[in-house]
Amino acid sequence: MLSLSRRHFLELALGAALLGRLPVAAQSPPAARVRLRQLGLAIGSLPPGPLNAITDVAGVRVGQVTLIAGEGPLVIGKGPVRTGVTAILPHGGLLSREPVLAADFTLNGNGELTGMGPLRRTGWLGAPILFTGTGSVGAAYDAALGYMLERDPEALSGVLRSEPVVGETWADFLHDTAGRHLHPEHVRQALEAAQGGPVEEGCIGGGTGMRAYEFKAGIGTSSRQVEAEDRRYTVGVLVQANHGRRSQLVMDGVPVGRQIPDLLPERPDQPKSFLAVVATDAPLLPLQLRQLAKRVGLAFSTAQRRAVAAVQSLEVLADGQLTRLYQGVVEATEEAILNSLTMARTMSGRDGHLIHALPLDRLVEVLRHHGRVK
Repeated sequence: MLSLSRRHFLELALGAALLGRLPVAAQSPPAARVRLRQLGLAIGSLPPGPLNAITDVAGVRVGQVTLIAGEGPLVIGKGPVRTGVTAILPHGGLLSREPVLAADFTLNGNGELTGMGPLRRTGWLGAPILFTGTGSVGAAYDAALGYMLERDPEALSGVLRSEPVVGETWADFLHDTAGRHLHPEHVRQALEAAQGGPVEEGCIGGGTGMRAYEFKAGIGTSSRQVEAEDRRYTVGVLVQANHGRRSQLVMDGVPVGRQIPDLLPERPDQPKSFLAVVATDAPLLPLQLRQLAKRVGLAFSTAQRRAVAAVQSLEVLADGQLTRLYQGVVEATEEAILNSLTMARTMSGRDGHLIHALPLDRLVEVLRHHGRVK
């Protein structure tokens, strides 16, 4: 896992240099990080999927591009740069022609989630979902729409007229937000690289400059397998964590944040946003998906796609079976957030600002003291 992350980092840094957009800064290799379960802690009682990731939902794909360049004082338009983009595709087909059912719920915070109009009107999601940083929503939307139109020139001509969904969170503590360093080629690279399989976490993609509970955080993912009506379904969650004060950090009931009160950022610039998407293969209607989204923000089902026929029959899971899905969303979301913390590394950025990674050795000591790990 460490060698993959290092190679990925070097490839992206070199790519940015070749594009002539960013001066590449020397970066030390990342310290070894692990996912929460590798520390011996499992959240909840439901089993995870094989990858414990959103890509356990068959067909879901994730692609990410990370931009890290520059050190020292902020120079708007030049850096330092700590940003990127994470693309989530419900399936690998033509989304504009085969949309999936979806819904959203507005959570507290300042983060923007654009492109939601068609989804809210119709209940169908026929476009990619992109997570990035503040200031890059327009660039991500425009590039994704261009990508859609190249694949389907009629994408905006039908009744549905799907639009890319783009969410952002604030990374200004480390990043030159006003410089708007995310460009169309970066978004296209993330979309074209989207695939199933393991998902990289921590300081990557849209989560590159983010923090949670005043530790370094970013992208995290997890999944749960749920039994309903004698069938097994999968719930997968991907988060871009950028929220919370240290005292609010609790793991499996243990007040970890109060036990590790130091290593705080030097400026109390509290992030206020959080992005998450739920994917499931359970057959749910938009109203039911909205109930799942209340636990997170945005949810879609891959169980069935929109047909071109005038009349379409849909399979629907009974409302009485949703309770286990709610539990799956809650457990997977919590673990995804914690994975974003345990996988993220310490990062410096603009004006010498530093956000420390959660110290895993001290975390294990706290959890062991409370009997959560051996």
